Amino acid sequence: MSATSPARGLAALSPAVFAQAMATGIVAIACHRHGLTALAGALLVVNLALYPLLWGLTIARAVRHPARVWADATDHARAVGFFTVVAATCVLGAQLVVTEGRVAEARALWWAGLALWAVLTYGVLTLLVVARVKPPLAEALHGGWMVVVVAGQAVAVLGAQLAPAAGAAPVVVALALWLASGVLYLWLAGAVLHRALFHPVDPAALTPASWVVMGAAAISALAGASLVAAAPAGGAAGVLDAVRPFARGLTLAWWAVATWWIPLLVALGVWRHGVRRVPLRYEVGLWSLVFPLGMYSVATARVGEAVALDALAPVARGVAYVALGAWVATSAGQAWRLLRARAAYRSA
Repeated sequence: MSATSPARGLAALSPAVFAQAMATGIVAIACHRHGLTALAGALLVVNLALYPLLWGLTIARAVRHPARVWADATDHARAVGFFTVVAATCVLGAQLVVTEGRVAEARALWWAGLALWAVLTYGVLTLLVVARVKPPLAEALHGGWMVVVVAGQAVAVLGAQLAPAAGAAPVVVALALWLASGVLYLWLAGAVLHRALFHPVDPAALTPASWVVMGAAAISALAGASLVAAAPAGGAAGVLDAVRPFARGLTLAWWAVATWWIPLLVALGVWRHGVRRVPLRYEVGLWSLVFPLGMYSVATARVGEAVALDALAPVARGVAYVALGAWVATSAGQAWRLLRARAAYRSA
């Protein structure tokens, strides 16, 4: 079989493949918030086709190449990619709520996302903890690890958005996950920053997935803003009323952290491609750059509403167009890569 055959492509499928659905969903939400409703609707159609397709590929890989899947699940550098399925599931649910008002389907996706979060958090992380052989910190730790935080916060965002239609339970869980995932961010971000500052950085290894460190802070801000705006019935109402002033301040802090990362990540991208001449071509990790951009736009808009800061509205709109442009460029790069792979397979 050729090296570009479909079978080999399936075996090499990235655990982070659901990042494309994450990116598509959040860019659609950003478009909807800024009046691009037709475009948001088109992106919903894309995601409704893409999400089950990615599940099909993932299941087929697990059936045909279980050893490769197990190797990924026990690899400190690649295992965290599986958490993209949690975020993609909950972002699709949020997309349905925001653009179509389809609460029943979103509630089902929330329960699925919560279950996936629990299985991956306490399954994958346990495997990594008990592994007998572990790689050096500099080889295994990268910005993509922050998708563990994104997964928890994605469940929190959708849970808050379902209030009050879905009752108190999703909001209570959302509040707990928002706080727990925020603490996890502090642990992981400290480790990632320590690795970057005090270990040599290979420009080739400084992938677009590094932007997830910003996206994790942005989705933490969005989760906080969504909880501030939530108005559930039942016992959760009293809990939210008690923490709302604290939540507003912490939400603004998360947005500030996300904003702080952007100039540094841009500078590192210029260094990687402009100074060290790493070619800029399509890779799966580019979807992990599109997602933080879209998330920053949506989070900025919601934070501005939560703290009554109107000056953030034009920032959110501007970044929405940047995220949309990044989505289009990445989609074009992916299409070109697939066409070249197909042509190579046919000529082999």
